[in-house]
Amino acid sequence: MSAKGECSKHGHGHGYGHKKKLYKRLFYSLLAIIILIILTIFIIWLVLRPTKPTFTLQDATIYQLNATSPNTLSTTLQVTLSSRNPNNRIGIYYDLLQVYASYHDQQITLPSALPASYLGNNDLTLWSPFLYGTTIPVAPFVAAALSQEEDAGSIVITVMVDGKLRWKVGTWVSGHYHVYVSCPAYVAYDSRGGTWLRLQQTVGCSTDV
Repeated sequence: MSAKGECSKHGHGHGYGHKKKLYKRLFYSLLAIIILIILTIFIIWLVLRPTKPTFTLQDATIYQLNATSPNTLSTTLQVTLSSRNPNNRIGIYYDLLQVYASYHDQQITLPSALPASYLGNNDLTLWSPFLYGTTIPVAPFVAAALSQEEDAGSIVITVMVDGKLRWKVGTWVSGHYHVYVSCPAYVAYDSRGGTWLRLQQTVGCSTDV
């Protein structure tokens, strides 16, 4: 009975050890496959070297920009923005883009959502959203700065774009990347007529991805 029991225990231990080796092999095989996939994606990424999209502010028309109380502004403007994909082999999905205007680092309009879009190789897309802000709170110095710049005859409004994009290479699509765009708009002011003039020339924007 004792010898038989020992044999039974030995057989059980041998089976457990065999399963343990099998699990290890499966684990290392799966790990090797995952590493190979990651390396392949990384190599493709290095070869293609995606270039961030370019944004251009083509037009900006201010219809209203007034200090409505000592510490608030009311703003209405329309901007025309374009974006180009400079890559030859990589597409870009814009899943979420919001545009708004700022003045002296103060947001003066509510964000306006741009439609989702896809840019193929060297494609160009165009948007012309209206931006609104009614009695938007600002720092106390902003209204005084606005009055001074109106007297000087020009003003700088910054058009901002904030959102997410994805890269597309063949059938592979990346995860989301944050895109942040800043476009300075130099707009003249006719102090005699009390009216704003349109943006005089297109402006290249700074883009961070």
